[in-house]
Parts: sequence; C-alpha cells; structure tokens
Amino acid sequence: MFGTTTVSLEPGRECMKKIGFLSFGHWNARYPTAATAHDVLHQSIELAVAAEAIGLDGAYFRVHHFAQQLGSPFPLLSAIGARTSRIEIGTAVIDMRYENPFYMVEDAGAADIISNGRLQLGISRGSPEQVMEGWRYFGYEPPEGGTDADLGRQRFEVFLDLLRGEGFARPNPRPMFPNPPGLLRLEPHAPGLRDRIWWGSASNATAVWAAKLGVNLQSSTLKEDESGEPFHVQQARQIRAFRAAWKEAGHTREPRVSVSRSIFALMDDQDRMYFGRDESGDQIGVIDNFRAVFGRSYAAEPDVLVEELRKDEAIAEADTLLLTVPNTLGVEYNVHVIESILTHVAPPLGWR
Repeated sequence: MFGTTTVSLEPGRECMKKIGFLSFGHWNARYPTAATAHDVLHQSIELAVAAEAIGLDGAYFRVHHFAQQLGSPFPLLSAIGARTSRIEIGTAVIDMRYENPFYMVEDAGAADIISNGRLQLGISRGSPEQVMEGWRYFGYEPPEGGTDADLGRQRFEVFLDLLRGEGFARPNPRPMFPNPPGLLRLEPHAPGLRDRIWWGSASNATAVWAAKLGVNLQSSTLKEDESGEPFHVQQARQIRAFRAAWKEAGHTREPRVSVSRSIFALMDDQDRMYFGRDESGDQIGVIDNFRAVFGRSYAAEPDVLVEELRKDEAIAEADTLLLTVPNTLGVEYNVHVIESILTHVAPPLGWR
C-alpha cells in the first residue's frame, strides 16, 4: 500500500501514515563510512534508492551551513529525483534566513520537474548555526527594527508568492530571445509545488501562522515548552491548533502534518550495541533564548516499541512520520533500521 495516507479524524485513532527517513547528512574523518562530503552525498542518493525499493514513502534531509553537513539541498534532491520514481523527496528544514527566494524558486522548480512533482520542501526560520549570525556572511540583514526570525519569515512569504507563477517583471523591449506576452515570471515554473511547501514550527503561534498561509506543518523533536507537559502532549496540541486555524482560514485542500522521531527496533546484537542503552526521556534546554522541550528517543524490541509508540499523541495526530537515521553508520545499516520499522512496528500500529 505504497504512499497511501488516511488522516485520522479522531485524536489518538490509529491510521495509515506516510513514513520517510530524515538524514542530517553528517560527515567527519573519524567516521569510516562517512568521512567526506563525497561519501555522504553519494550515500544519500543510494539510501533514497534503497528506501524506495523497500516501500518507504519519503527521503528528507536537514540543511545546515558552515558545517560538515548538507548545506545545498537542490543538487542532491535533483540527483535523487533522477534515480527514483515514486518516493517523496524533501527537506526538514531549509533555513530561510540564508536563502534568496528568487533563486530558490528557480532551483526548486527545476528539482520538482526532474522528480516529476515529488518535491516536498520543509522550510523554517532556522535554528542556531555553527557561526554567529551566519546569514550576514550570505549578504542578508534583518528588516529595520526586526529580528533574524522576521528575516526568515518575510523571505518565506516572498518565496510563496513567487511560486504562484504569475508574471511580475517588465520585459526588455529588445530581448535576446522572444518573450511571451505580458509580464515575465521566474522559470521553470513547477505547477502544484505551492501545495507541497511545509513550515517547520517550534511553537503553537508559528503553527497557526503557517496554517493561515496555507502551508503544511513540520514539527520536529524539539518544541518551545509552553505548558510543562510531556513533549508529545504539547506537540499534539500544536497540531490540533494548526488544523483548527487551517479550517478557520477556509482552505479547500487537506493539509499535511509531519513529526520526526528517533525510533530503533532492537532486532540483533548490532542494534543493541548502538542503541540498546538509549532509555532517554524528554529533555529540557534553552535554545535561542527560550525554554525548549526535546522529545525522547525510542529504542526497544518491536513489541515494546509498539506499545510505547501507541501512547505518543503527536504521532497519532500526524499523517507523516519522519524517522531520523544515523547516516554515519552507512547505507546498509540504515536500510536495516528502516526496514525493521516498516516490517515489525508499522503494521501492528496500523501505519501499514
């Protein structure tokens, strides 16, 4: 039942879900299988190809700048799009503080067309980076009197407007090549991509803002601690606030919502060696000067995992689940991690 999604109409009700992987794309010389950018870029492509072959629904990548990680997503997404035929290809998330929305529309349009309309772009205002105010090195400044968060959100709104594909640029009366009539738009235009844009939200307020804009919601493994309740409870409330604001805004299509989790089924001694001691609960920390709650990881035998995940209210509310994968352990091991969830955990939970 590849790619089937049924949105639950009742909180907590089990339902079919799209399941994807989320790779942070780390490399470092100390990792034998992920020592260089060459290793990780090529392995990311091969992991997406292998994930599609075993029935996974999505291949998503985190974007970080000034780090030994994946900083420029569109070449990678285009390469995956050319090698695959069904799997969704996306980001979670692109930091909009670093992006030129005009150039980004062209890159995104090309990647979406190469993949035949499978691009799913998660975008946000970003998280703390490796350098101080790294977006300034890219030539960008917050609006007068505004913050870097304002910078990211304003650029996002420009990006959304450009995705409509309407002409806005006055043509040259003596062009190098003949122009179509009227004002010109950016090319290539990717019809339908506007509906496949997501906003990565860490608060209830920004989730509501995203709903009003008519974009899908990505909620990760951290969130602003707004009530002191367990992470999954707060995240579920955030999702419900998003869906209520979406309905109130009068959008005609059904929105999508994803959550990400670190979930490992302990199938053999190697799994137990890597993750058998992972009994973490929620963690509290400070990020960008606000109190944040970080969601727990899940690592146990499949029958235990099923019972633990059944209690996760936010997973129950979402229609898409992104499994964070340890990319530095290589393609073969990550395929094993993903396949273990698809085979032994997803079916008993009604996700497959």
